[in-house]
This record gives sequence, structure tokens and C-alpha cells, in this order.
Amino acid sequence: MNANSENDPVAAKAPASAQTAELGTLLVSCGDRRGIVAALAQVLAGHGANILDSDQHTDRDANQFFQRIRFDLADLMTDKLTLERAIGEVAERFQMKLHLAYGERRQRVALFASSQEHCLIDLLLRHRSGELRCDISMVISNHPSAGEIAAQHGVEFHLIPKTPDTKSQRETKEIELLERAQVDLIVLARYMQVLSPAFVRRFPERIINIHHSFLPAFVGGKPYHQARERGVKLVGATAHYATADLDEGPIIEQDVVRCSHRDTVPDLVRKGRDLEKVVLARAVRWHLEHRILVYGNKTVVFE
Repeated sequence: MNANSENDPVAAKAPASAQTAELGTLLVSCGDRRGIVAALAQVLAGHGANILDSDQHTDRDANQFFQRIRFDLADLMTDKLTLERAIGEVAERFQMKLHLAYGERRQRVALFASSQEHCLIDLLLRHRSGELRCDISMVISNHPSAGEIAAQHGVEFHLIPKTPDTKSQRETKEIELLERAQVDLIVLARYMQVLSPAFVRRFPERIINIHHSFLPAFVGGKPYHQARERGVKLVGATAHYATADLDEGPIIEQDVVRCSHRDTVPDLVRKGRDLEKVVLARAVRWHLEHRILVYGNKTVVFE
């Protein structure tokens, strides 16, 4: 027998707002001027949305304003479409770039991996534990061993090996898979293949890469070897959005760990792997939580 509010004591006691609560997140950026914060607050409050928290930043050098607002729609007095139109009118008045997301929608994520699988495994475990609120649609790899990992987590797997002669054809297949699954975010979890500019341009600000160095130092494929030769005292990892310029996309998160003259290249690789997992997971989580705004080749990341 189906339960309803009449015969379910828990449902009967729960307040209406608890049963219908839904959250929205609004990200905006525009040229800085007076009245932006007040205008957004007024339009949300005027439609019955309850602002839960708000964070803002002004880049005075660039004269740019950024804001993130989370709000509760439980007591909305109109409907979403009417609210969105009202927000759009404010955005037009201030020439804003805006992104509006609702908490009920889970983003679809595709993970790309190669033979180094520590980041892939870490993200799948974090997803299983509920730390990453999303749906992992597929794992794509040029190495068959990643298929076993995907199968253990019940995730669809596609083996797509590449050679210089087949790269364009293989990328076309990948794009077909991604678009058919309506993937929102692509995560390069130590995917040791260079994506073509055409591929990257198709998914702007939707591809997160982890680079195993503290960019902009030591770009390329063997940063730990470069770090050892240079005798650095810190090694790091950098998560960034992928662009057509290799390793030069907007940086989302970075971290470092100390090293010394005693560390060999394998020591640096081991230390770096721990950082890579943490830094990539932070970047992915912040993207999923709509905390990142990109402008120029930089990011604003709201805490």
C-alpha cells in the first residue's frame, strides 16, 4: 500500500517547507557599479526566494564584480520561469554574465583516464561515499585496465586507444558518446593524451585537468624529473580548466608538499600523487557546487 500524508505520521508531522524545499544557486559577473547587490536581493526576495548565503568579490584592477547567491525556493510566490525572467531583466540592465542552477539536478560527469589510475580510483570512491554529488556517466580510457575499475563501481566503460593517425577519428567517437549522454563535465583524471583544440573548444569551461606540477612551473609530461634536476624544495599539483593552450587554462586549485635533496624522482612522484588526488577532487567538487567563475584566464572560487 502506498503511503501518503494521511496515513504516514512522519509525513503528516513534517512542515510543508521541509517537504518542498529546493535550493538554487546564482553566479553572476559584470562590470562593477552601484546597486548590483541590492537589485539581485530585491528580485529574489520579491518572488519569495529566501537567500541563505551570499558571497561577492570585486577585482578593482579589472573593474569586475562577481557574486554567488544560494537561495531557498520553498516559499516561492511565483514559478521558476517567472523568477528566471525577472533575474534576466536584472542581468540585462547590468550586462551580467549569469549562471543559474537548481539543487535538484545532478550533473553528469565523464572521467577520462590512462595507465596511472590513482585519480580515477579516488574520484570513484569519493562519488560512492557521497562526497561528489553527481552522476558518473562513463569512464573513457586508452588503457583496458581502467575497465576493471569502472566495472567495480558499476560505471559504463569505453576503451578508445589512440595513435597519431587515429586521433581525430577517436575524438569524434568520444564527442558522440559525451553528447549522447548529455555530459555536463569532463574530468581528465591523469589522462595522458593531448586533446585537440577543436575538442576543447566544444566544451568550454567544462573540462577539468590535473597537472602534476605547480603551474606555471614545469609544464609538459615529466615535471617531477624537471623538479629533481632543478633542486626545488616544493612540488605541487594544479587543477585547471583545459584550453587549446596546453597547461595554460584558468587555474582552479593548487597545493604543494615539501621535498629535499634526498628525494629521488620516484619519491617526488609518490608525494605528488597524493596531492594530485586531493587537488583534483577539490576542483571537481567546487565545479559541481557552482562555486567557480571564469574571467580572462583566471578564476574566482567562492568558499
